[in-house]
Amino acid sequence: MNKSDISSLDSAYKSALTALLFQLADDDFILAYRGSEWLGLAPHIEEDVAFSSISQDTMGHAAMFYKLLEDLGEGNVDDLAHSRPAEGRRNAVLLEMVNGPGHYLSHPRYDWAFAVVRNYFYVQSKKIRMDSLKNSAYEPLSQIAIKVNMELFYHLLHWKTWFIQLMNAGGESRKRMDEAIKKVFDDFDGVLTLGLMGSEMNKHGLIESEDTLKQRWKSSMVPIFESVNLSMPESFGMKSGNGRIGEHIEDLSAALAVLSEVYNIDPAASW
Repeated sequence: MNKSDISSLDSAYKSALTALLFQLADDDFILAYRGSEWLGLAPHIEEDVAFSSISQDTMGHAAMFYKLLEDLGEGNVDDLAHSRPAEGRRNAVLLEMVNGPGHYLSHPRYDWAFAVVRNYFYVQSKKIRMDSLKNSAYEPLSQIAIKVNMELFYHLLHWKTWFIQLMNAGGESRKRMDEAIKKVFDDFDGVLTLGLMGSEMNKHGLIESEDTLKQRWKSSMVPIFESVNLSMPESFGMKSGNGRIGEHIEDLSAALAVLSEVYNIDPAASW
């Protein structure tokens, strides 16, 4: 189905499509912001440039998904990005969690191991979703998935390299990575779930089933885990809440207050 058919969408199809798009857009939007907070704080200057570029790409992906929602009549892009309250967001809770204690402008004590694990695991799951969405029944979404996928190759290579190097470094590095992996797995099911309308998304040919995507993510990670002497757990958690149904932690409200500050002062400004 292409953009010109929007007016003829039945309500069940449109509900499933908008639910999926809000997940995709909100995930990228909040994680891009968390990435931007590392500017000037990354381990070295080359990483500062690389991580900033990845975060910029990710925010661009969010903008494309929000634009599809605008085309569906859900509101304009700027409002969708900046004016919705925390309880209206559908991003995974793991992605909204702070990078660590402190503030990026004052005494930040951020956890690089957590940043590496969260971004690597997320980008791998995003790559699997984009591979599936390339065959989506909604043509505008499939076209965007193809564009996004080209950039994900480099994002994935970047985080995979960091993950393997830090895991193989031993000592304090391995210890901190093991702790970060546990923290990420405590909430990673919130990233992998498609929410309450997952079966409808699959039924309408928008994306493959949640179980298929989860299994594909696990299969893609097993060789990497084995290479660093790590076992893949049987299941993952959703310890901090299910963001797909609007459950969030205070970290998200605080982040949105910063992200929307300029927009709330002057809604006519471009974001």
